[in-house]
Amino acid sequence: MSTACEIEAAIRMLSRVEREKLIQHLPVLLPELDGDMAWNQIMGDSRARPGLTALLDQVAADYKKNPAAFPEIKDNLGMDWQP
Repeated sequence: MSTACEIEAAIRMLSRVEREKLIQHLPVLLPELDGDMAWNQIMGDSRARPGLTALLDQVAADYKKNPAAFPEIKDNLGMDWQP
């Protein structure tokens, strides 16, 4: 397979089971899909982000004033999916 179009076509021809297997292996084949790696790059980026810093400071101040205004985040959201 030499082009992205050929690869896409081959993926479309896979059965559901085979596509699910492929999904499991994609982070190994395409390491840029690894969420941890992406977050590590973001956290390691030393460029100044004054707008983001101001927003995060405001959120922290709002939380300090009224933590009840920030609902708890649930892991599952009612879905059966498990990593």
